[in-house]
Amino acid sequence: MFDLEKELPNYVAEATEALEFKLVRDPTDLEDDSVSFHPVMAHQIFGENEKIFGYKDLKVKLYYTAGPLNIFLSIDYSHKLSFEEHNITPDDITSLISEKLPAGCYYTNIDEFCNVVRKADSFQPFGEKIVQFDVKSDSGSERRFEIYFCDNSTPKFFPYHARFETFIMWYIDAASYIEQDDHRWLFFFCFEKFTNKDGKSCYASAGYGTVYQYYAYPEHVRPRISQLIVLPPFQKLGIGSRLIRTIYDHFESNKSVIDITVEDPSEDFQSIRNYIDAKLCMALPAFQREKLLVGFSKEMVAEAKAKAKINSLQCRRIYEILRLYHTNVHNEQEYRSYRLDVKKRLNMMYILHKKNIEKAEKRGVDVTAAKLGMTPITERLEQLHEEYNLLEHEYQRVIKKLKE
Repeated sequence: MFDLEKELPNYVAEATEALEFKLVRDPTDLEDDSVSFHPVMAHQIFGENEKIFGYKDLKVKLYYTAGPLNIFLSIDYSHKLSFEEHNITPDDITSLISEKLPAGCYYTNIDEFCNVVRKADSFQPFGEKIVQFDVKSDSGSERRFEIYFCDNSTPKFFPYHARFETFIMWYIDAASYIEQDDHRWLFFFCFEKFTNKDGKSCYASAGYGTVYQYYAYPEHVRPRISQLIVLPPFQKLGIGSRLIRTIYDHFESNKSVIDITVEDPSEDFQSIRNYIDAKLCMALPAFQREKLLVGFSKEMVAEAKAKAKINSLQCRRIYEILRLYHTNVHNEQEYRSYRLDVKKRLNMMYILHKKNIEKAEKRGVDVTAAKLGMTPITERLEQLHEEYNLLEHEYQRVIKKLKE
């Protein structure tokens, strides 16, 4: 007899473990577990607890042809709870996932998908090739990558982008799909160029970045990097850095561009960006050791903006990284001067808020509620110490890469 209460935990699956991705280059990959990878998040599809209910031994297959990204979806399990037998409704996995896929744009028959895989060797990247580079694999062989530029006028590429875009739901928090008919979007796609078993040159989709060109008065633009994703099989190869640098290079000579910003960057993205920007600024006159030790300056902002369209907020961050790079932490006075400089910046909002309360109080305004919301000075000093330590830890990670 089926004991529902006892068996129920066996019918709850962690979505990130149950879901299996593959980028299929050859039909043999369908049976090769070594090419599988998993999402890092699933709450945007299956809810905050990221669990799938109602299936025992669940395995969800979401496979893509490596180049054109044609999609295959299947649900495998040993047993499924039913409303008729157990008065329980299992999650409708197909509906939940297919809502995030392009309409009518996936296969459920494995034989049909195999035929698509065989034809995918003829796929060619969309747009204009603007960069190519080689990366050494763990085995010592060279891998070739190419970056292509597309915009709203690139013929027939939007259905491909719509398929690629489905990955962001599993890898970028608070992700949303873009409006394809907006001409202000720009796209940078990275592909691996490889040779298949028949000796033919083929392409595999590796990652992409999107940029939105915001209007800036009176006749300028302020590009914002909106999304950047490198698929797991291609991570740790420097592709994210290459994409960001390619975006920078695209706008470098454009005089209408004020600076480049980033939309809600993740910690990993910010770390890559810090490294690239610091590397660029190290050679600039304003960022040499003697000037860094004096303090942050307008000259730094002007040179960083002119060289790489780095905005003032990011420029301040790069100044702090490079000043730490050149600071002798064993020199008590030099190191203390650096810490105070950074903490002063970190504490700026707290000081401004405190001054505003004092001004309001002098004008006779009731500031009781505002005072209650203020962190006590001793607690604020502890917070400031923690904030600084976390920041220096991140900066040291960047500095370590700069010294490699």
